[in-house]
Amino acid sequence: MRVLSGIQPTGRFHWGNYFGAIRQYIELQDADQAFYFIANLHALTTVRDPEQLCQLTFDAAVDLLALGLDPERAVLFIQSHVPEVSELCWLLMTVTPMGLLERCHAYKDKKARGLSADAGLFTYPVLMAADILAYDSDVVPVGEDQIQHIEVCRDLAAKFNHLFGETFVMPRAKLLDASAKVPGIDGEKMSKSYNNTIELFEPPKSMRKKIMRIKTDSRPMEEPKEPETDHLYQLYSLFANETEREEMAALYRRGGFGYGEVKKALAEKAEAFFAEPRQRREELVAHPERVWEVLHEGARRAREKASEVLQRAQEACGVFCQRR
Repeated sequence: MRVLSGIQPTGRFHWGNYFGAIRQYIELQDADQAFYFIANLHALTTVRDPEQLCQLTFDAAVDLLALGLDPERAVLFIQSHVPEVSELCWLLMTVTPMGLLERCHAYKDKKARGLSADAGLFTYPVLMAADILAYDSDVVPVGEDQIQHIEVCRDLAAKFNHLFGETFVMPRAKLLDASAKVPGIDGEKMSKSYNNTIELFEPPKSMRKKIMRIKTDSRPMEEPKEPETDHLYQLYSLFANETEREEMAALYRRGGFGYGEVKKALAEKAEAFFAEPRQRREELVAHPERVWEVLHEGARRAREKASEVLQRAQEACGVFCQRR
């Protein structure tokens, strides 16, 4: 089984990225083969500062390695370092119906809000399909909001296979665990677009300040509270073990406590949870050549597979012509 997933370097990774996706990517690297890439071509639709994009791309690689992605068990690379994917994207574009792209959520949502949408956003699902198909991917772990893009990928693969013969492996989506609720400091879903995030490797002092700003209700201290509906408790639960969660839940239901007590416990748990990855990150930043070595080797291995798939597709549709 080959697993593939990509993550955009549009900002520093936060708790939502880790518990919602990255943690599960790392667990899946024990599959027969796992390919993980930093989607800097996709990020071009939002990040227009070249220096910032380069730095965010490097930071993403460092963060993934620090969090436990093992280059001995998974292939880690930068999307743009595999030009075969862009070539494959064009082959898929030629069989992509306009109506299919017009129905995609990201494009429709932006148009509905009256925002301008460029061709990059419009054709985003085709590049995503090329990302997936280039490595004969069997499984693609995604959030619920990305399921449509996997369906588009399957549609394009099926159409290409119908027109030119069996060429692409048909991938299937693996829905990421949605049970890890990650609210932001305002109680809404943690997201860069909401400016409510806590970064994974934020300085401890800054992290504590953000935690202390987490919005809570105004109920008196002595009043019992239901933990399961409280976003502060949900955040604490991400880091606590079962016994600690039960003890905190009992405290909520008993009442007679202040939210500052929970925030302090959350800060201590989060700091301890990311202590080892933070140390590994500092070591990697001190030796950037090690990070680039991993990325270059990952690109080499990714290109080896992608070139095989690209040639197969080129031969199938007739653009790979050799003198007979």
